[in-house]
Amino acid sequence: MTLMQRKRELLLKEGAGLPLAVGESLADFLSKLESPRNIMLLVPAGPIVDSVIAELLPHLDDDDLIIDGGNSHFTDTDRRMAEAKGVGFMGIGVSGGEEGARHGASIMPGGKREHYDRIAATLQAVSAKVNGEPCVAYMGAGSAGHFVKMVHNGIEYGMMQLLAETYDFMQHSLRMESTEMHRTFAEWNSGELNSFLVEITAQVLRKTDVETGKPLVSVILDTAGQKGTGKWTSQAAMDLGVPIPTIDSAVTMRQISARKAARIKISGEYQGMRTSSDAGRSRTSVGELKDALFCAFILTYAQGMSLLQAASAEKSFGLDLAEIARIWRGGCIIRSQLLEGIRKAYSAQPDLESLLLDKAFSNILNTRSGSLRKAVVAFNESGTPAACFSSALAYFDAFRTERLPANLIQAQRDLFGAHTYQRTDKEGTFHTADWEK
Repeated sequence: MTLMQRKRELLLKEGAGLPLAVGESLADFLSKLESPRNIMLLVPAGPIVDSVIAELLPHLDDDDLIIDGGNSHFTDTDRRMAEAKGVGFMGIGVSGGEEGARHGASIMPGGKREHYDRIAATLQAVSAKVNGEPCVAYMGAGSAGHFVKMVHNGIEYGMMQLLAETYDFMQHSLRMESTEMHRTFAEWNSGELNSFLVEITAQVLRKTDVETGKPLVSVILDTAGQKGTGKWTSQAAMDLGVPIPTIDSAVTMRQISARKAARIKISGEYQGMRTSSDAGRSRTSVGELKDALFCAFILTYAQGMSLLQAASAEKSFGLDLAEIARIWRGGCIIRSQLLEGIRKAYSAQPDLESLLLDKAFSNILNTRSGSLRKAVVAFNESGTPAACFSSALAYFDAFRTERLPANLIQAQRDLFGAHTYQRTDKEGTFHTADWEK
């Protein structure tokens, strides 16, 4: 029996008693669908999507609809929409992993509104639910769905790296054992830090390796994989001129983690520079570390929402940020209690320029950002890498600074390249011909 045959048999077995059918071939599969046919692809992003579409097209009629539910790059979705002559095409972001596939995911559809309306009932039925509300909504035109999913994954990168840095500091500076870290994350998850990622962090830290009796996480190789969506988020933000330094830092840290051999060599040249002294412990407490993580999570979400806002204006997506926050509350990997506050912020002010301007979040950052600053100092003193904590703090400090030192950069650019500058005291564009005088 082939792999495909085994998969069909398993599907029929698990779906026994349901109105379910499988196709023995592509033609057989398509013959079982009612017209107009809605065909959803859930295959890995890249050339395989184009290959499956090419196989489908000769068998389809003008009013049939192809739905790409994979993690495709939004630029590929734009191209496929243009190439899918005579049939409909949608790009849908889906988040939730295996649990979401079985119990309900967060679903982010993009494309023509009439195509979404055609499949809305089905998507609502299979989506996660929060307070009875389905975690699916029409995102917008074109590749909006895949763009939103890409930014979701970028935020996910940032939050995961922040949790990894928190774990690293707990382990090396606060010298906490895995059981104590497990209890701490579990406690945090019962309060305002409640989120899927904090929950599974506690779960991971509780697991014991059956072979060695050690915490399982301690015997896992420290090289993190990535499928490209974090990098795509950074690239899109760079193209749109939107700063997302915490997400960028998370991508960079995964790249550094992959260079294990180089890290082993370099670490040998700098022995003793990382300490497990009482410096970190005295600088920040577990409670302050919690507040620092809470602030950093807010700042990471803020960066992602700013990118969505800029992309919506540039690409005419028509994104509703309140709806995006609403459907991210359940099913998806970045679901958290914070998203309800974000939904409220954008519901009250749809054109909110930055989450940092929302009163509820500015109150949190005004009262607790000192813990983030203390934590970054403690990380630095102990030699513990904190790219995401540091970049989150720098992002906050830069945006709350009315006058940045970019005036010096403009002066430098004018000196070596006659790039001109503007003045604070009068309108116009200026150039200093002789900087030596």
